[in-house]
Amino acid sequence: MADPPPAEHDLPPVLISEEAIVQRVAELAGQISSDYAQAGEIVLVGVLKGAFIFLADLARRLTIERRVEFIALSSYPSGARSGAVRLLMDMRCDIRGRHVLVVEDIVDTGSTLRYLLDMLGAREPASLRCCALVRKKERLRSEVEIRYLGFDIPDRWVVGYGLDYRERYRTLPYIGIMDTSEEDGPQDG
Repeated sequence: MADPPPAEHDLPPVLISEEAIVQRVAELAGQISSDYAQAGEIVLVGVLKGAFIFLADLARRLTIERRVEFIALSSYPSGARSGAVRLLMDMRCDIRGRHVLVVEDIVDTGSTLRYLLDMLGAREPASLRCCALVRKKERLRSEVEIRYLGFDIPDRWVVGYGLDYRERYRTLPYIGIMDTSEEDGPQDG
């Protein structure tokens, strides 16, 4: 049985408001639509589970042809095999020769995104870029280029708008800050 929705007094404090997110998603969609105007169809690859809300809102605002695909990865907790990433679910389309835009919810250490970009790059797309909702710039340990970035945020655990804490708070319309323990590790692996 799923956890009940959080009581109003249990809601995390707002870091990025719903209004700011709506505005930034519109700006990103405009920039992406402009950059890919001559590219034909692009393949949007949403990283599950966290990117599903961001991807849906972004995809609806694009003015270019697009196809939506999903991929799921798992990062091992820092106590197990630090930095190890495993593919749980792959896309169903061939991306060889196609323009691919990875849509990620959060870039924390960058290891999960680095793994994904290396894996997809080996499939020989025409282009491969990344769009991320939020980035914890001070925690980055892997070199990753984020062409389209929503927000840089402080090194705090965040929830809402697809981001979760132990599968809770994912559907909040804003991004809030959670007080968590150090043992929770990075948000993206």
